[in-house]
Amino acid sequence: MSMHLTVLGRVDTTAPALNIPLVGGFVRTGFPSPADDYLEAELDLVSHLVQHPSATYFLRAKGTSMEGDGIYDNDLLVVDRSIEPKPGHIVIMSVDGELTCKKYGKMGNRPYLFASNPNFKPIPLTGRDCEVWGVVTHNIHSLAPGFAV
Repeated sequence: MSMHLTVLGRVDTTAPALNIPLVGGFVRTGFPSPADDYLEAELDLVSHLVQHPSATYFLRAKGTSMEGDGIYDNDLLVVDRSIEPKPGHIVIMSVDGELTCKKYGKMGNRPYLFASNPNFKPIPLTGRDCEVWGVVTHNIHSLAPGFAV
């Protein structure tokens, strides 16, 4: 299935918040503009990324099958088990005992998992032993060489 996953752990609901400065305004990705020089607030990334702490865990992605959706090898995935998967959601699913990360969808009225890399075929789910492990809510990957997330 070519997207191997490593379970890293659950959210520590007893850990104190780690507030990081959130600079006000936005940064343009086109032409440069003067920056807003004020602190808007402090942001706790865990509370920003995790809606349901008791149902959320982290996984490390391995492989290239989801690159079209911005999930790259070694990315950190935030997964929520409390969300009911719907077509279009990226899910973590056990298919015949093997964990995979794919986009859930249907062809006709039959359920499938779809890679976002065209080199991988859709995976039919009918007649297979399948268990949903959760919906991927966020993906974290490093843009700076040498910085692992």
